[in-house]
Amino acid sequence: MKHVSLKAKIAVPIVILLLMAGLWNLVTFWMEKDALARLEASAELVARQQTRFMDSELAKYRLLPVALGEYSDLEDALASGSSAVASRLNDKLAFLAAQTGAPVIYIIDGNGRVISASNADTPESFVGRNYGFRPYFTDALSSGSAEYYAVGDLSGRPGLFLSRRVGSAQGALGVVVVKYEFQALLRVWAEDPGQTFVIDPRGIVLASTDPGEELRTFRPLSAVDRAQISKSGQFNNVPLEPSRHSFDVDGMMRDPSGALLMPVDEPIAETKLRLIHVVKAAPALRGARDLAWLTSIAATIVLSAIALTIYWRMTRAARIAADRAALEAAVTTRTAELSTEMAERERADRRFREAREELAQANRLASLGSITAGLIHEINQPVATIRTLAENAQHHLANARMDRVAANLATTVELTARIGAITQEMRRFARRGKGETGRVPLDGMIEGALLLIGDRFRNAEVRLDLPEPGQPDVLANRVQLEQVLVNLLQNALDAVAGRPDPRVVLSVEEDETSAMLVVADNGSGIDPELGEKIFSPFVTSKPDGLGLGLGIARDIVAELGGTLKIMPSPLGGAAFVVKVRRA
Repeated sequence: MKHVSLKAKIAVPIVILLLMAGLWNLVTFWMEKDALARLEASAELVARQQTRFMDSELAKYRLLPVALGEYSDLEDALASGSSAVASRLNDKLAFLAAQTGAPVIYIIDGNGRVISASNADTPESFVGRNYGFRPYFTDALSSGSAEYYAVGDLSGRPGLFLSRRVGSAQGALGVVVVKYEFQALLRVWAEDPGQTFVIDPRGIVLASTDPGEELRTFRPLSAVDRAQISKSGQFNNVPLEPSRHSFDVDGMMRDPSGALLMPVDEPIAETKLRLIHVVKAAPALRGARDLAWLTSIAATIVLSAIALTIYWRMTRAARIAADRAALEAAVTTRTAELSTEMAERERADRRFREAREELAQANRLASLGSITAGLIHEINQPVATIRTLAENAQHHLANARMDRVAANLATTVELTARIGAITQEMRRFARRGKGETGRVPLDGMIEGALLLIGDRFRNAEVRLDLPEPGQPDVLANRVQLEQVLVNLLQNALDAVAGRPDPRVVLSVEEDETSAMLVVADNGSGIDPELGEKIFSPFVTSKPDGLGLGLGIARDIVAELGGTLKIMPSPLGGAAFVVKVRRA
């Protein structure tokens, strides 16, 4: 019996160690496989978002050559060769480039010479240069349109050249070219995790969030490819060295330091380009191994308990071992119950936050709906004025009164800027907020709120006093803080309706750490019996109100780390003070 017990004492630890080693390897394998699959799915989501963003950007710039083909001055400049027409076209191209953000727009005649460009008045002017050797020119003449990536011969900046033929294939007058550069895209992509590369079919990196990878190659270039590149001057004298990143045989990649990367590959619509997005695999694998280690420890504990139970049974301690196993099972069950309760509380909290954001979004849209009529009036007036100015400009142009034409166009630019500011503010206000806080200038936030609600004050003939410019920056979310201010201003406007001398004052007070926005009116004030209850849901002093606006406003301010309180109004009515942190 002693001999059997000794063998059992030796065998049990060996079996446990073997099971632990096998379990460790198995769990690690599956955990790493699952972690890489989830990492790949996450990277694919980012890559798809990036390609969609790039598709939308390219679609906007592809429309420019089409729209320019409708300009009568363009065909005149190509057909007549008049320097006056070309000069006038330079101004139009410069204006269009500034409005759209295009680096350069230029017109090439049938011989490959640039006759007009948006950069005509800059040291990098293309006017007079011959680009007949560029494939985007020859391909556009033969097939109607072309897209070609190259390095600018003057600027030295790489970009995608979008070209379109002017006239028919038999009677081509020239080519319109718009250059698109990737810098804006790269700045947006740089905020995403990992690195992103845009490559052509030869594996040349055209754009990258890692500047050191631009104009390198993911695979060796053939002698034919290099000869074609040299002949077209596509990349000037860039040596096109191999990328510092490399592919493994299993499809994974390595960065310059040798760290393992997870790559995903997405096509870019309507082009031959592809987008490669890579993220580091080490954090995911490390987390998988840590989880595997914890799982193995937990399993080892269970196996040890089982082995201990067997041992106790062999040493006539089966009852004690059974009690311990029951206790462990109870602990496991209770742990599972607690985990379920915690998960349910987390889901409930998430549902509450989502519902509160939906309610805040609905409140923003309701506020925007109530002021839409005023905004339409605010937009219709400059639109009508623009039409009148355009008709007058035609008349002055016919009579060669260029000074008056210029004056009409300058006024038209100011009015369109006004319309753009109003519609931009409407889009920002209606956009669903992400809850992210940052530096917000109070001057800009107040100006945005007035774009939305200022017309209502003017139509109601209510005096609105504003703070002087030069107010401090605060830490907040602009859309959310603007929603609170619009809500308070609308409440104040409703409160002074019917007063003989209606007045609302918006002021800003500050101390070392905080800024206070005070909205005061000379209305009838708030019923003292309501007091702080005015912030409760469905409590309101308005006959047709729902009583949700102030409650939502207080929740928004609290989420921003501030407070929203009632205070005595210096005008005799009601006053609300929003206190937020200074930036």
